[in-house]
Amino acid sequence: MDERARARVPPLYRRCRIIDEMVRERRESVALYFALVFIAAWAWWLLAGAITPADPMSQGARQLLFLPGTFAPGIVAIIITARARGRAGVGELLARLFIWRVDIRFYVFALAYMAGIKLAAAVAHRAVTGDWPAFGAEPVYFLFIAAVFSAPFQAGEEIGWRGYALPRLASSMGLGRASVLLGLIWALWHLPLFYIAGTPNAGQSLPLYTLGVTALSVAMAWLYTRTGGSVLLVMLMHAAVNNTTGIVPSGSVTTANPWEWAASLTGWLTTGLLWIGAIYFLVRMSREGSQRQSGLGTGTALSA
Repeated sequence: MDERARARVPPLYRRCRIIDEMVRERRESVALYFALVFIAAWAWWLLAGAITPADPMSQGARQLLFLPGTFAPGIVAIIITARARGRAGVGELLARLFIWRVDIRFYVFALAYMAGIKLAAAVAHRAVTGDWPAFGAEPVYFLFIAAVFSAPFQAGEEIGWRGYALPRLASSMGLGRASVLLGLIWALWHLPLFYIAGTPNAGQSLPLYTLGVTALSVAMAWLYTRTGGSVLLVMLMHAAVNNTTGIVPSGSVTTANPWEWAASLTGWLTTGLLWIGAIYFLVRMSREGSQRQSGLGTGTALSA
C-alpha cells in the first residue's frame, strides 16, 4: 500500500489491522517455536533411548544425549528471539532470569507450594483410609536445599516455557487459557520419555501426569505474573516441584501402557489438590485479567 492509499484508510481501522498483524505474527512465531522444540527434544531423546545402558560408559553417553533435549525449550527461544529481534531481544528475554527483587512471600510460595500439596494429600489419605501414606526417607530440609541448588538447571526449560511462550500465548487468548494450553503442551512434550526405559516418566500414567502438569502450569503462570515476569522464581518453583514430591511419594503403581489411568490413591489426591489450587488461580486471573494483560508484552516485564 502506497502512502496516498494508506492516508485514505481510517486511523482506527489502520490500528486494528496493525494489532491483527501483531497477534497473527505472535501466533505464527509461537507455533514455530513449539514445533522446533518438539523436533529438537524428541530427536535427542529418541537417540538416547536407542542406546542400551549395558555398561557405565554407555549409560553416561545416554545421559548426555538427554541433556540437549531437556534444554531445547530455552535454546530454541533464544535462537528465535535472536533472529527476530537481535541482541536487544535476547537481552530482554534473559533479563527475566535476574528479576529477584520480589516480595519474600513469592519465594516461600515457589519453594513450599508442592510440599504443601503433598502434605495436604497425606492428610486427605489419612481421612479417607484411616492410615497415613508412606513418607519419604530423605530429611525435608535436604529436599529444599536440593531445590535451591538445582534451580539454575531449570533455565533450560523456563526461559522457553514461561519466558518466551507464555507471554505470546497470553497476548492472544488471555493468561488463564494460555496457562492451561501451555501446560498441555508441556506435558505432551514429555511423551517419548514414557516409552524409554530408565527415565523418571517410564511406567507412569500419561493422562494423570498431564492433569498434574497442567495444574502446575496454571500456578506457575500466576507466580510469573505476580513477580513481574521473573523466570528466576518459576525456575525455583520448578526445581522445588521436582525435589519435594518425595516428601510424600505417590507410590509405585506402574503401567506398561502410559495411556492408562493408573495411579495410587496418593497420586489421585495430589492431582485433585493441584486442580483445586489451579481453579483458584484461574479465577484470580480472570478477575485481574484486564489489569494484568496490559503488562503481558513480549519484551516488557509484567507488573507485580
